[in-house]
Amino acid sequence: MQTGQIKAVLCGGGGVTHGTDPMLEAFLVSRLRDRPRIGYLGTANGDNPERLERVRRRFGELGAEVRHLPIQATAEEAEGWSRDLDAIYVGGGHTERMLRTWRDTGIDQVLRDAAQRGVVMSGVSAGAVCWFDYALWDGAGTGYRPLKGLGVISGSCCPHFTSEPERATAYRAHLADGRIPAGYAIGDGAALVLSDKNDAAACIARPGSGVWKADRAASDARLTPLPSA
Repeated sequence: MQTGQIKAVLCGGGGVTHGTDPMLEAFLVSRLRDRPRIGYLGTANGDNPERLERVRRRFGELGAEVRHLPIQATAEEAEGWSRDLDAIYVGGGHTERMLRTWRDTGIDQVLRDAAQRGVVMSGVSAGAVCWFDYALWDGAGTGYRPLKGLGVISGSCCPHFTSEPERATAYRAHLADGRIPAGYAIGDGAALVLSDKNDAAACIARPGSGVWKADRAASDARLTPLPSA
């Protein structure tokens, strides 16, 4: 697949924080240097201790060092935390609240700076879609709509594409109406893999899942499955 260096491994759902789909973390670590340093943010789930422990245990099994940035951290603390990381893994949860917290503290710019200097972007659900210009957000139960993200990766992203039919339908409708830009749809148990040459592929750990390039075609949405990484 890729002709350049890996820049992102983004999961649609499941994975390490839920104790499923171990292939996804193995894939990420296999694309990093030996004994990589991985920064974890659990902002979206309120630093759920069970999820943090799963992250520490699983990445530790793979030979990686996990560095957790606490939810109450300042931008200055985040800068020190991010300085020598190889990858940043963002857990899932409440997307809008997470992004608002980062913007209020200035951590959003720390994350952009880290990505720009080559730290690999990773995460699941909210932690996957946050890196894009726009995410398809569930509106905390008020209806699916576009939500402005960090803007490191161009376009839009929809998580849980294979497990939440209403979300998938809404994403297609927003694409068709031009309310959200072209991007990617990621199923649970699968990850979008991007390189610094803008090649895109899929790491699929769960049967029946996948990753799709999502475009607007006339007044409809066109979804094209990505090849395996």
